[in-house]
Amino acid sequence: MIGLADCNSFFVSCERVFNPSLLGKAVVVLSNNDGCVISRSKEAVRLGIKMGQPVFKIMDMIREKSVAVYSSNYILYGDMSQRVMDTLRESVPSIEIYSIDEAFLYLNGIENTSLKEFGENLVRKVGKNTGIPISVGISHTKTLAKIASKLAKKYPRLNGACYMEDDRDIRKVLKSYPVSEVWGIGREYAKMLNSNKINTAYEFTMASPQWVKTKMSIMGLRIWKELNCEPSIDFEESASDKKQICTSRSFSRELTTLDEISQAVASFATTCAASLRRQHSVCRSMHVFILTNPYKEVTANYYRSVIVPLETPTDSTLVIVKGAMSGLVKIFREEYSYKKAGVILQDISRKESTPADLFCGYDSQKHAALMDSLDDINTRYGRNTLVTATQGVSKIKANSNHLSRRYTTCWDDIIEVKI
Repeated sequence: MIGLADCNSFFVSCERVFNPSLLGKAVVVLSNNDGCVISRSKEAVRLGIKMGQPVFKIMDMIREKSVAVYSSNYILYGDMSQRVMDTLRESVPSIEIYSIDEAFLYLNGIENTSLKEFGENLVRKVGKNTGIPISVGISHTKTLAKIASKLAKKYPRLNGACYMEDDRDIRKVLKSYPVSEVWGIGREYAKMLNSNKINTAYEFTMASPQWVKTKMSIMGLRIWKELNCEPSIDFEESASDKKQICTSRSFSRELTTLDEISQAVASFATTCAASLRRQHSVCRSMHVFILTNPYKEVTANYYRSVIVPLETPTDSTLVIVKGAMSGLVKIFREEYSYKKAGVILQDISRKESTPADLFCGYDSQKHAALMDSLDDINTRYGRNTLVTATQGVSKIKANSNHLSRRYTTCWDDIIEVKI
């Protein structure tokens, strides 16, 4: 059997752990630069606040309904996520971390007759150890476990854990479950299925496997099998390598000069290169893009991107930043003000399986030694202790007007108890 542990309104829950006065109140957490809503409490959902909604559109509601607003505190959320995953890891044979707030649980060896009780106990254990509420779904496959976890969120009588084993119970659930909400079925596939009079997950399971494969490729067939209680999506204890690595961000103010944009793009390229080295990979090309504010109607919008091929597969920050700068110069226009930029590393492969280039234009061994030192210093003394000259030492300020403290990672922010 497979389980899925899903943290409830994770970012909001992290804020509530250290500020219990938020319990029972409408709370939202905003994206970078306080732009959009990315986490909502149940109370905020009942007010009609939507995921991804720009905050400027709901400011009147926030004031009228006294909604608590927080900027993203990723340092806090990352540490709390680690605590949740550690608790899960010590409770089951193995886990697969799916996202910052979700993990699949490998439950072989646990008696099926006790899995419902096991799920409820796991909910209590994570709550006791971390203060984070979770929902646990357990069933025959990953896809069914996903559905079960959503039911656990929806129905309080399940005590946070939903166990779906019996075929009749599964069919009953699938008959009322929208096919558009099935894990892995995106918007376009949902439209296609609806146009073919397939509106529920059960109706999808009744389609022929040949039709599903023709219309939705092998991935669609795997989802079909999973809904029919046939495990088809592998359980992976270690995270698979990323095929693309992206860092992008909206700016707190519009940037107008090439120097300002260069500093931001160099910073994004540096972050991508560090992520590339962490998974022991190299890349052959990158995608650099910039765009103006799409919500600003008084001026013409501008979006440009460029693919930058690299001389040789590399993980060197210096080479990747240089490539990003060459791409930026090609697409930058002085007459525009820019609200967002990004860098995407592409054509990624494992470093040990990628042949070295005998005619490389730089000393790859020296670059490798330098990157080892760079990563070691930045790990030991903090991110961006050492940076490239293009990146600069002054950071482009981001809007974080509602940022909470780093309660678990910074001595200056630790909670004080007065006796």
